[in-house]
Amino acid sequence: MSTFFLAFGFFLLVVVSMSVGYLVQKKSISGSCGGLGSIGIEKACDCPEPCDRKKARQEREQARQKKLEEWQQNKII
Repeated sequence: MSTFFLAFGFFLLVVVSMSVGYLVQKKSISGSCGGLGSIGIEKACDCPEPCDRKKARQEREQARQKKLEEWQQNKII
């Protein structure tokens, strides 16, 4: 049980020291680089034509939606 208290106290000390450091620096919390939006890309894949993997994924999704619609139509209840 003492190990638990020692570990809890250590993590509490780390969190308190990080919060004091944040308060002293008075910086706002932000990401490390700002993400893709900072370089002008609105989406992860900014290609005009999707790649083969994305096309295959879209075809699988369309087939899945078609099967779900068919299932909804053939449902008894």
